[in-house]
Amino acid sequence: MNAARPLPHYLIQRFHGWRATSYQDNKAWFRRLAESGQHPRAMVISCCDSRVHVTSIFGADEGEFFIHRNIANLVPPYNPDGEYHGTSAAVEYAVTSLGVAHIVVLGHSNCGGVRGCHDMCCGLAPALEEKSSFVGRWMDILRPGFDRVKDLPDAVRPRALEKEAVLVSLENLMTFPFVARAVEEERLTLHGLWNDTGEGVLEQYDPLRGFSPV
Repeated sequence: MNAARPLPHYLIQRFHGWRATSYQDNKAWFRRLAESGQHPRAMVISCCDSRVHVTSIFGADEGEFFIHRNIANLVPPYNPDGEYHGTSAAVEYAVTSLGVAHIVVLGHSNCGGVRGCHDMCCGLAPALEEKSSFVGRWMDILRPGFDRVKDLPDAVRPRALEKEAVLVSLENLMTFPFVARAVEEERLTLHGLWNDTGEGVLEQYDPLRGFSPV
């Protein structure tokens, strides 16, 4: 059964507004992008959270970023088991086909996925522990990060875990042979960022200093 329905009217109105303004003002640029293909300089892996607006944060134009979004901006370990792997496929395509020069993992404040992992690991979210929970099994990726922050005070642990989501993803990226090879050959650099969406603060990770404002 196909459950598709007509698009909500307000979205149709917004599309026509965009086509009459942004598209008309930049028609040649859009056609050039369509004809020449995409050549993004960076891949950004961010959360699905609607409050995280990657292109606005960096003032990016169309065609500049190859963006992949998932729950809690996580990258799983390399696992070529023949199953479905959307994030791994996006990473593979970005590195081996598009040849991006940078991969940026962007975490953020008040992340619901990270909070779910936190509660699950604390025994407070039994529904997420069910084998049938897609979110719970995805958040299992972050369990090593929880183990590193579990002894912190309750007040600071969730935010620390948000930053661990970035670090776990950076660690897992290096388990992909084509990523590790590109990094070693200095064709690719990896970057970890955390965004406080309420305060407009962006922090970057440095192995020697940890996270600090840019």
